[in-house]
Amino acid sequence: MFNEVPELYDRVRPGYPDELFADLAGMTGMDERSSVLEVGCGTGQATRSLAALGCSVTAVEPGREMAALARRRLAGFRNVEVERSTFEEWDGRGRRFDALVAASSWHWVDPSIGWRRAHDVLNPGGWMALLGNVVVRRPGEPEVYAETADLHERFCPGNPGWGHPPLEDDVRTTDEGWGQVDDPGGLFGPTIVRWYPTVQWLNGDDFADLLRSTSLYRRLDRDVREPLLDAIAERIRTRMGDRASRRYLSVLRLGQRAD
Repeated sequence: MFNEVPELYDRVRPGYPDELFADLAGMTGMDERSSVLEVGCGTGQATRSLAALGCSVTAVEPGREMAALARRRLAGFRNVEVERSTFEEWDGRGRRFDALVAASSWHWVDPSIGWRRAHDVLNPGGWMALLGNVVVRRPGEPEVYAETADLHERFCPGNPGWGHPPLEDDVRTTDEGWGQVDDPGGLFGPTIVRWYPTVQWLNGDDFADLLRSTSLYRRLDRDVREPLLDAIAERIRTRMGDRASRRYLSVLRLGQRAD
């Protein structure tokens, strides 16, 4: 679904803070001698930060247009190769890696295949790293979902995906395991979890474009999605001064291959 809007996705979707990659490198020992497999690289947002560490990156992406844009965005890095495939069907040609990284993508991988394959493509002592951005809110702060609940109900009534994001403090308590994905069993050691607060400030049109790039809204019929997003953009302009925040907790979940 993201393959329909690669340029939009690359422009509006949030990246990950530099501090996260510094911690990733520090905890794993990742450097220019390391080899990294990235699963679901999208347009290469996280790939750029991984490549900047100097390590060799093989980035796997199933979407034709997403992979093509990633190659263009990453053309300046000689240490990156983009291969188009799902992780489940990817031909690793016997290669092994020091780390596997998945940035906001692991939930798309079939867990009955993905965890075992991740374990098997890592060198002994290799690391599995899941990166993500969790949308959160703070008490008392103006928040787009609260301001547009009536619009969501008008254009797409009864959709259970609508509603307030969780409170930031509540999300910070979920610091065990691999988050909202199936557990790998005994394939990886104890999970290390780190949180990084970030915020995007967007005008109405850009906020609508951000929603337009997410799976919840891309799944809607175009005749529902576009009028809804136009109404949201207008609501942000008229009620929020054309400036709305989107708060995240970026998260790093890290575990070492169990041998």
